[in-house]
Amino acid sequence: MTSDLPEPATLPHYRPVGPCAMVIFGAGGDLTRRKLLPALHNLRQAGLLGDEFAIVAVARTAVDEPTFRAQLLSELERFATTPLDADGREWFSSRIRYVQGNLDAPETYARLSAVLAEADAAWHTAGNYLHYLSTPPALFATVASALSAAGLAAQTPTSWRRLVVEKPFGQDLASAQALNRQLASAFEESQIYRIDHYLGKETVQNLMVFRFANGIFEPVWNRRYVDHVQITVAETVGVEGRGGYYEGAGALRDMVQNHLFQLLALVAMEPPNSFEADAVRDERVKVLQAIRPFTPEDVGRFAVRGQYGEGVQESQPVVGYRQEPSVQPQSSTETFAAMRVQLDTWRWADVPFYLRTGKRLPKRVSEIAIQFKCAPSVMFRQAGIGQLEPNLLIVRIQPDEGISLRFAAKVPAPGLQLGTVKMEFKYVDYFGSTPATGYETLLYDCMNGDATQFHRADVVEASWGAVMPVLDVWRNTRAPLFPNYTAFTWGPDEAVEMMAREGRKWRRP
Repeated sequence: MTSDLPEPATLPHYRPVGPCAMVIFGAGGDLTRRKLLPALHNLRQAGLLGDEFAIVAVARTAVDEPTFRAQLLSELERFATTPLDADGREWFSSRIRYVQGNLDAPETYARLSAVLAEADAAWHTAGNYLHYLSTPPALFATVASALSAAGLAAQTPTSWRRLVVEKPFGQDLASAQALNRQLASAFEESQIYRIDHYLGKETVQNLMVFRFANGIFEPVWNRRYVDHVQITVAETVGVEGRGGYYEGAGALRDMVQNHLFQLLALVAMEPPNSFEADAVRDERVKVLQAIRPFTPEDVGRFAVRGQYGEGVQESQPVVGYRQEPSVQPQSSTETFAAMRVQLDTWRWADVPFYLRTGKRLPKRVSEIAIQFKCAPSVMFRQAGIGQLEPNLLIVRIQPDEGISLRFAAKVPAPGLQLGTVKMEFKYVDYFGSTPATGYETLLYDCMNGDATQFHRADVVEASWGAVMPVLDVWRNTRAPLFPNYTAFTWGPDEAVEMMAREGRKWRRP
């Protein structure tokens, strides 16, 4: 099924972004070629990126501007989700400038300032600068401070300056607090956009609409009707050559502290007073601050870590985590994490939230499963029917974005026999599919000054505060006998046992 909706650019609430120069620090990296440039191309194709726009790439690569520009255009043609025609190639080519230099050198920012002034004159970008940090985290504070010192952070009544920061936002609570202080010394909090690409996904953004725009769901979205919630982010891939990074991160830092906690916040938040950025983020942070603190005993009972071993994929052997490049032979880094989270709020008292994520799992899937309490079954028992199946609402984030509802119905036959049926909505069936990288919405919002889908400093610190007790226990106790799950299985047995102790079980998507 398809809809008759107009193209996105013609919808009333969509408008092209205003004048802007986007500065990409670390522009020679993978993120620029695979995500940022293709996303800008898609925005232009949708009519959302005007002609008063320029891209200033900043990197250490010692090449001249025409060579670097040609490299970027070649990568854009390779990774674009829609073809780059001659007009598009000319449009980007004319707007890409290159500044070569070390990111800790003041002269680099002097050259950048001059190039931005040229862009203002040539493309009428009006002094509006979006600084995107596609750099190693160790350089976040360095670049922010250097921009401030060069006069490229201060806003005026007629021009804005914004800073986009990629994750990770620190490695623990102390480092996150330190980074927030360093960024705040150079930019106002309202100028800082901490980006999480998960929040750019359509189904994630639709979750608030689903809850608050439909009168049939919100009345049952609470402890009276919900038995428990499961949030799963599963990957079939391993560390994909990023063993060095992953050794210092692990699944809890890499996924739970940010992606899964943000999904938790969207599921559990109270209705905001408006869709203004701070109103929405105020409610999200309240959820994170309401996570019941883990005691050391709780960590032992309600947090599970795992590491994948060898396995087989399509008849081909796959190495275990410890055999991946740049991984220590006796590594204790977890590639799987599962935990039971309790929220101390009136709405969610006594409703457990089960979170899990892992690499080398059987299926690539991200979903939220809300399982409702069973209806009273006495009348069905008298009719010879045993345990009723609970109603289940599934919000599928990737792949096949959509929402489904499972409920019971009578099987067409003599006598009373129940069957489980499913109502399903898929985005592609109703709205078609739009080639995307996942960054289009977030870049569009940055340029328009809408911070709703971005993390505030208190959100980051509340997330770290919630996981620190688990990290502390795991750091100070011996890891389980790793590897403790075979590649392409659903994680260690301890995760299954954690659920079984409470009479529940994980979904198998």
